[in-house]
Amino acid sequence: MKSTNRQSPAINAGSMADIAFLLLVFFLVTTTVTKDEGLNRILPPKSEDLGPIPQRNVLEILVNKHNQLLVEGHFTEIENLRATALEFILNQENEPHLPQKKIVTIDELGTIAISKQVISIQNDALTDYGTYVAIQDALSGAYLDARNELSQEHFNKSYSELIREKDLDKVKAIREAIPQRISEAEPNF
Repeated sequence: MKSTNRQSPAINAGSMADIAFLLLVFFLVTTTVTKDEGLNRILPPKSEDLGPIPQRNVLEILVNKHNQLLVEGHFTEIENLRATALEFILNQENEPHLPQKKIVTIDELGTIAISKQVISIQNDALTDYGTYVAIQDALSGAYLDARNELSQEHFNKSYSELIREKDLDKVKAIREAIPQRISEAEPNF
């Protein structure tokens, strides 16, 4: 009787790398990656020392856990916040209870009076996220309205048109004349 010492034939693994590569490519091509979007905010430069800010230059917005807005000590509906903020930002009549103005020279605009306004928001920790976003939208809308008005006055085009046309010098001038200053205090717990 003969001894049978047979070895099983080796499996060709050369095609396994190809299969793994094809599966990897398939998953990379078919997978979608969602982009997280947040609120677009530009922080002020570190060197900007505002010092103590006079109370008339600050629009104080408090939001409680019941999603109620207290703007400068008065209950306000979110629908009215945009108009209130716009009036505060522009202070067209130089009202003594609204922000002070300073005279500056800006390329593209010349000598202009700009507001020293700051909008301060403080939320309760239990404020709904939807309310928070609605407040941010109203304030962003107020700044956009103010910038559109100034742009229309100086360039006969809205600020939005300047952005679409990529007229960066004029966009920069409008942003310098109406800086978006929103301060968010820590939530109340």
